[in-house]
Amino acid sequence: MKIPVPEAVETIIHKLNQNGFEAYIVGGCVRDAILGKTPHDWDITTSALPEEVKGIFRRTIDTGIQHGTVTVLIKNTAYEITTYRVDGEYKDHRRPEQVTFTRSLEEDLKRRDFTINAMAYNEKTGIVDLFGGQKDLNDGIIRCVGNPDDRFDEDALRILRAVRFAAQLGFVIEEKTEEAMTKKTSFLREISAERIQAELTKLLISEHTDKLEDAYRLGITAVILPEFDRMMETTQNNPHHLYDVGHHTLKVLANVPPEPVFRYAALLHDAGKPETKTVDEDGTEHFRHHNVASERIAAQVLHRLKMDNRTIHDVKKLVYWHDYGIGNDKMTMKSFRRTMSKMGLEYFEPLIVLRRADMLGQSTYNRERKEENIRLMQEMYQKILEEKQCLSVKELAINGKDLMELGVMPGPEIGRILNELLEQVLDDPNMNTREMLTLSAQKLIYME
Repeated sequence: MKIPVPEAVETIIHKLNQNGFEAYIVGGCVRDAILGKTPHDWDITTSALPEEVKGIFRRTIDTGIQHGTVTVLIKNTAYEITTYRVDGEYKDHRRPEQVTFTRSLEEDLKRRDFTINAMAYNEKTGIVDLFGGQKDLNDGIIRCVGNPDDRFDEDALRILRAVRFAAQLGFVIEEKTEEAMTKKTSFLREISAERIQAELTKLLISEHTDKLEDAYRLGITAVILPEFDRMMETTQNNPHHLYDVGHHTLKVLANVPPEPVFRYAALLHDAGKPETKTVDEDGTEHFRHHNVASERIAAQVLHRLKMDNRTIHDVKKLVYWHDYGIGNDKMTMKSFRRTMSKMGLEYFEPLIVLRRADMLGQSTYNRERKEENIRLMQEMYQKILEEKQCLSVKELAINGKDLMELGVMPGPEIGRILNELLEQVLDDPNMNTREMLTLSAQKLIYME
């Protein structure tokens, strides 16, 4: 099989060969190319030592030279070149104590995680596949290179990576690899939150989010996401539901766009149900105000995973409001405006996406009523947009400077009056004119 390799990568390999060294593309780029996908990165491995690589290329950066990696710049594009190596003893299930360089490609490939990631290629030799990676790709299997116990002892993150690759590729994990994963899950406690989050996010935005159930079955989420285990173990015996909280969540995950905010909101929207569950005398289960508990738990989980503040903020918004309006037959334009003012109008369309996915994970009980509720909210949302109705203090027709011209002293009083004016405008959008708000502000000042 011939793999189409970028010209710059071919140039690097050819230049290393000219100087008497072996060189190949390696790892994920070979895997993706065999699968017919365009690789995102082109990793190069070579028998040349780091100093030898630096002697061959004019523009280099010592990005990870202690581990054998030198970055070569070709036309301002960076390519990583790593010397064949053998890893020393691992004491923390994260990184080797030392690295030994080798001239043997086989020794280098033996240290890699899975067979599908342990292949190399160059145009002259073709695909170098010493561990059955092509067969496993063809059969849809995730299998460790060599002894899986050793691979997970070396880097425990590989336990989660196995599930992530299974989710991205739609593969199954080989039996002995699974057995080793189950034995070693506790080692994940030694892995940084940032590395866990990176792998979990890739899993969640994959096409096969149902593989999260494999992570539960193998004991992985018990370590990295115990909130999900509690969800998997919480029943929902009421007319609205077909599944327990966990399986309902998996259905919702599969029906929102593959973007981190949507997927984390779907994952955590019902995380508060285990602690808010109550049971009637007839056995019907309820989860009143679970959105409040879910928002709190979502914040805890995302902070623990070292997620960025913007994502945390957006996920919390969607989780808190995900149940808004359900069963509310008395929703009015006035009450909807007030809710949008609190929530933020920019969250309405994402909220509807989450709401529809939520319904797809439920029973068909009251489905028509729920759909009508969404249709009504969408009509009110469009009305707000078309009429440019005011929902925030900054959209008021007057501001703090105007109030000071009316005699209000700078300070908290300005904010109090502006908020009172906003309340009036939320009740009646026609109030949002400079003249009417000035009159109303004068009354408020006079009353003081």
